[in-house]
Amino acid sequence: MKNNRTGKIALGGICTALAVIFMFGASFVPGIELTLYLISSLFTAAMVIEAGAAGGLSVFAASSLLGLILVPNKLALVPYIFCFGYYAVLKLYIEKIKSGVLQIILKVIYFAAVLVIGLLVFKSVLTAGVHMPDWPVGGLIAAGLVMMILYDYIMTFLINWYRRRFKGSPENLKLIQ
Repeated sequence: MKNNRTGKIALGGICTALAVIFMFGASFVPGIELTLYLISSLFTAAMVIEAGAAGGLSVFAASSLLGLILVPNKLALVPYIFCFGYYAVLKLYIEKIKSGVLQIILKVIYFAAVLVIGLLVFKSVLTAGVHMPDWPVGGLIAAGLVMMILYDYIMTFLINWYRRRFKGSPENLKLIQ
């Protein structure tokens, strides 16, 4: 998109609406919630490509607020608001680092922090007073890290497709440079 401010605002509105639609779907459709969160986070990524980090953050903020207003199941918005929604902006800054190994380390640290915090909150809030064994937590975190790295890989692939298809950019983002 050219330096057309009106076009960027319109694209931001469309991306926000589509993100909210997919978040709404994630709150109702069992089994594919993570896929719908991935898709909803791609609209933030598109806005980051078109308007920079500020545009991506505005889509994230607007879609999060609209989701809180429109989606009946507020608990279903937690993964988007606390992990997936702003990841495109975080990815932009992490991938500006020249060292591919450092990029991966930072992403794994981010993913691990989100997973550990999520599990601790889940355990303290939703299972308060119920004794649960601690041994599967490490396995859950390891499986979660694998899934989040796969999420990053798929997101990189889809961003590259978007850039080639809509921006005419032959260059690709690389996971390791």
